Amino acid sequence: MPMDILLKEILEINSVSSDESRMASFLLDLILKRRSSWKVSPQIYSGEEFHDNILLVFGNPKTAAFAHMDTVGFSVRYENQLVPIGGPEIGDGAWLQGTDLVGPIRCKAHEKDGNVFHDFPRGIQRGTMLSFEQQIKADNEFIEAAYLDNRLGMYAMIRLCETLTDGIIVFSTYEEHGGGSMPFLTRFIFENWGIRQALVADVTWITEGVHFNKGAVISMRDSFIPRKKFLDSILELAEASGVPYQLEVEAYGGSDGREIQMSPYPVDWCFIGVAEENPHTPQEKASLKDVEDLIKLYQYLMRNL
Repeated sequence: MPMDILLKEILEINSVSSDESRMASFLLDLILKRRSSWKVSPQIYSGEEFHDNILLVFGNPKTAAFAHMDTVGFSVRYENQLVPIGGPEIGDGAWLQGTDLVGPIRCKAHEKDGNVFHDFPRGIQRGTMLSFEQQIKADNEFIEAAYLDNRLGMYAMIRLCETLTDGIIVFSTYEEHGGGSMPFLTRFIFENWGIRQALVADVTWITEGVHFNKGAVISMRDSFIPRKKFLDSILELAEASGVPYQLEVEAYGGSDGREIQMSPYPVDWCFIGVAEENPHTPQEKASLKDVEDLIKLYQYLMRNL
């Protein structure tokens, strides 16, 4: 299956943690243009009081689905040093891009004595944010690019909007750098709609137990563990859906589900996403079939939970 042009568009928008405003503007414009063609036109919550987060409320919601908009990157420090935002991996070196008040920037990152530096020929203004240079490669089976984490989750949620009748979709910020928006968002949806069920659309890793082209990944646990009663209901529905899926059990990693579990609100959660190789590098790789299975599974779960 060929790559959707929409996925390409969101992959090309820089959105490092704390700097999600361009992505939020793109999404709002897209939503306003497309909502009249959706099965239900949602209420939209956004703007300064929501700090670049976007909430779409469809019909009479019982379940919320979350996808974070931010990516990993770097902050420029002193003496050509870079400070990671989130957990970027540069390997033997990676091309970075950005802009400061002097002009556009394209440089390479390298490690020395445990620190990361850039090789740009002039000094870059302090605090400038740099992100991986985007190079998208796709065929009918796989896509390889920077920031599939979490453009794939975002893309799945935009596609979910087309058919959703009842539910809340949340595009969140700051996930890659320790969370930040989820406590407020969880409180807002719990106090206004009594939401007690949440799904997290994100990416996870290819491992010895999780493979390409085996369907969406339902995580039974990472460093946090969802409540078993809720997880069992997800697994029962996933089986009934007929959509291919695979199960993940890990000791490490996390998502916006961590923030939901640590909140003071009784909201169940489950991570359901797409597996990829080379996380947090410029060459993240995922199966397009798995992405389509993810969309189908979310459509079924949001109808039936």
